[in-house]
Amino acid sequence: MSQSLAIVNIGQLVTLSGPSRPRVGKELGELGIIPNAAILIEDGRINATGTYADLKAQIPPHAAVIDAENRCVTPGFVDAHTHLVFAGNRAAEFEQRIAGATYQQIASAGGGILSTVRQTRAASEDDLLAAARAHRNWMLRTGTTTIEAKSGYGLDLDSELRILRILRRLNSEGPSRIIPTLLAAHTVPPEFAQNRAAYIRLIIEEIIPAVASTSLARYCDAFCDDHAFTVEESRTILEAAKRHGLGLRIHAEQFRPGTGAALAAELSAATADHLETVTEETLQQLKTAGTQPVLLPGSVFALSRTQYPPARIMIDLGLAIVLATDFNPGSSPVASMPFILSLACLEMRLSPAEALTAATINAAHSLGLAAQIGSIESGKQADLLIHEFHDYRELAYFIAAPARPRVFIAGREVTA
Repeated sequence: MSQSLAIVNIGQLVTLSGPSRPRVGKELGELGIIPNAAILIEDGRINATGTYADLKAQIPPHAAVIDAENRCVTPGFVDAHTHLVFAGNRAAEFEQRIAGATYQQIASAGGGILSTVRQTRAASEDDLLAAARAHRNWMLRTGTTTIEAKSGYGLDLDSELRILRILRRLNSEGPSRIIPTLLAAHTVPPEFAQNRAAYIRLIIEEIIPAVASTSLARYCDAFCDDHAFTVEESRTILEAAKRHGLGLRIHAEQFRPGTGAALAAELSAATADHLETVTEETLQQLKTAGTQPVLLPGSVFALSRTQYPPARIMIDLGLAIVLATDFNPGSSPVASMPFILSLACLEMRLSPAEALTAATINAAHSLGLAAQIGSIESGKQADLLIHEFHDYRELAYFIAAPARPRVFIAGREVTA
């Protein structure tokens, strides 16, 4: 017998139903809300949505029934940019930044990414898995059901493969869906400091082929920045990844213009991430290429910077924006998507509806998963949240509230 579930007495069902392509312009604010609603779920997939009055007669007699207590129900969050697997922390650098040191100064002194690389290389696989599981659970508690997760704290063949194997283990154990991305081009490791070209050859000739041949990653990313990789170096790496069948993402224009966004458009990358300093001319190129901007206000906030990505310009230009945490131990130790929604509304002037769309269905599109997740529509996996409140706007309004939604993945309630 099939497993049937009915969620009834939903005060406000935010379905995000709509076009099958990424949402742009006014579509970002169209949430497909159904009041006094119900959801019917069969074998982990959504069978029907509508008002309770319309669906009441369709509830199978053997179905389990959950009373949503007149609360708001939304899709689970899709966090499309995280660095989930690492050892240790960089709390000392947090203190240094408070005292006035910049991210670049800390990196130049051997801190930053390389500090986490040293700790991650020294950790056992079991310890890294335990840490990643803890990070995943933080996200799950606030409603994140799908996580894009990057490597990038190994920076050698064995360590990068080890991180990606951990992500595979984490995905296989569930309940969250993990989408792995290779980020060997995060920065140049110390053993190659005097021979950058040799490290790039290692990525192209050994790491990318090994990852592609074992299907350990779905995407390849590169950090294009003055303290990471140049545009030409990033092009060489990403072109190699494309030849091996990996999708492309890129860290671009975080600290200054001209660092990677145009390259993302040139290579038809799935996403260009950060974009704090992007120009309107380059945004036009991204629109033409169909590349989605992934905006990371948590890293701006955590670095005490004031230049947030120009989200309203992006929306006006017709770009399908995405919101994500950029969870990492240095520039964005932020695991909460609801907090990201608050930042996006307050600092980038998104409406609560636009922010929710960017954190669910548009994020799912950026990962090639919109046919399966990101909205509450018939045929999709039943990844959804029963919130403690009654109106979706409260997600962003109650800033950093210790809210704990009831989390369902594939129709099964999960806890962390």
